[in-house]
Order: sequence, then C-alpha cells, then structure tokens
Amino acid sequence: MLRWIVAALLAAGPALAQDQWPSRPITILGGFPNGAGTDIYARKLAEPLSRALGQPVVVDNRSGAGGNIASDAVAKARPDGTLFLLGTAGTHAINAGLYRNLPFDPLRDVTHILLLGDVPNVLLVNPERRPQYRSCADVMAAARARPGALNYSSTGNGASTHLAGAQFAAVTGLQLTHVPYRGQPGAMSALLAGDVDLFFNQTGPSIGPVQQGQVRALGTTTLKPVQALPGVPTLAEACNLPGFEVSTWYGLFAPPGLPPAIQARMNQEIARIIGAPDFRQWLVESQGITPPEDTTPEGFRRIHEQDIARWGEIIRKSGASVD
Repeated sequence: MLRWIVAALLAAGPALAQDQWPSRPITILGGFPNGAGTDIYARKLAEPLSRALGQPVVVDNRSGAGGNIASDAVAKARPDGTLFLLGTAGTHAINAGLYRNLPFDPLRDVTHILLLGDVPNVLLVNPERRPQYRSCADVMAAARARPGALNYSSTGNGASTHLAGAQFAAVTGLQLTHVPYRGQPGAMSALLAGDVDLFFNQTGPSIGPVQQGQVRALGTTTLKPVQALPGVPTLAEACNLPGFEVSTWYGLFAPPGLPPAIQARMNQEIARIIGAPDFRQWLVESQGITPPEDTTPEGFRRIHEQDIARWGEIIRKSGASVD
C-alpha cells in the first residue's frame, strides 16, 4: 500500500509542478550583449510579463559565438519553465548553415513558444568620417573603384548584421571586407570612430543614432519602407536591386521537453502583451519591427523550418563563413 502511495505521488509530481507554475523567478536569456536588439526587446517584455505571471522576470545575456553560448545553455537546461531564450533567425537558422559543428540542434533542441516579430536591417554610414557617402550609389561606386577596400562591421559572425552585408555584396558583385565585433556596442563604436565604412545594423538600435545625426541611414533591407525611419528608402530602391530583402526575426524558445501546459500559458501571456496597441506601437514606431501575424507555436516552428532552408541557400550563394 505504501509503495502504491509513493508511486502515485511521484507520478503526480510533474502535473502538480505544472499546475503551480510559475512558482519561481523566470530568466529570459539572450545571446548578445546589453544594448543589442534582443536585449532591448527582452527588457521591454519583462515588466508586463512579470505582472502577468506574478513572478520576477530577469533578463540575462551570455554573449559570444554568434549567440551559440546562450542557445546551447538553453538547449541543455531543465525544461522546468524557469529559463527561456530570446533567440533570433541568426542563432537558430543562420547558424545552422554557418557553423559546421554546433553543440546543439537549432530545430530539435528547443520548444517553440512564439514568434516575436520580423526585424529588418539598415545600411548606416558615418556622415562625419565618410561625408562622401550620401547615397547607396556613392557606396557602390566607391566599392567598385577599390575592390575589397571598403569594410563593414557586424555584431558577430552569423548575425543578421553580418549576413545582410554578405548578401548585399553577393547580389551587387561588390567585394566588401567583413569585420566582426562582439555585439552592438563594439560594432557601432567602430562606425562612429571611423574604423569601418559601413554597418548593416538592425533597425531598433539604429533609430536613436540616426535621429541624433550620429549616423546616416542609406537604405533598409526591406521591400517596404520602415515606418520608424521616415524618409529612408529601401535598398531595393536606393541601389536599384529589385526584390532585395534581408529580414530576420526574434522568437522565444524554451528548452526541449517543456510541458505543454507551460508552453501554452507562456504563449498566451506573451501573445496578449505584444498584441496590445501600446506594445505594437512601440515595436513599429520605436524599433522598426513588424509584429507577427501568427503567434502560435506551430506557426513559429513552420517559419523556423523554412528559414533554416532559406538561409542555408543564401549562405551557400554568398560564400559567407565563420572566420
């Protein structure tokens, strides 16, 4: 009889834990330094999510290896609902084709929570250090005149800031030199110091420097203009590159094996938060991010699968690789 009672309690343990979730603080891990677009988004999300769940939501960043350090940590973590990852198309689609030996499987070693939005990039130059670059045509002419001489910073190998530059070089036939930095601060500082010529940065962290006149935006990597950057054309238009688009995404993952009840609750709460008018306005007008149309875990997984194949082809054609 005693053995039966113990066995029943042990079997009920996981169900009881799910019913009581969350009973401890929650951490959202990011793979890039403070100030990166992922960090900005996670911190904006943390406060309303904490109120909704009744537990503190802490944002922590473990940068390095193109986001792989944080991704691997979540892939190997216990699926108890205390650790989530604000991942990107870079960490979980681009890196699948860019790195030969990842310590985790970008598709299988996750639980999909929901897509958080599409994230474009914008081509930036320093108007003080490079006043001659007033348009995309100026950049292209300079690159053709001195093949390989123009360089661009990125937030790390495999980041969208890297692949946007690589794709731009591939479709234009230009030779550009990639200079990776460890995250947003280093890549932007290099542009401001004149150490690099170009930076295909994400829109969110670019808006402030553009508005302050520190950098000049020459074009976005979207098919339509970005509302948060009024007056800035698309690169497809500015560079006469019909159909040119390099857009990535942010998404929330959990460790593999997360109980479905926790997955569903987390999805429901975040979908409600990012669907609220004020949060959508912040995404569109302050970050240049397009809110997702499909906020289901299944929809997120489909996009994830498609992007692994899409970015694999882009990487193959562009010849981009980890240095």
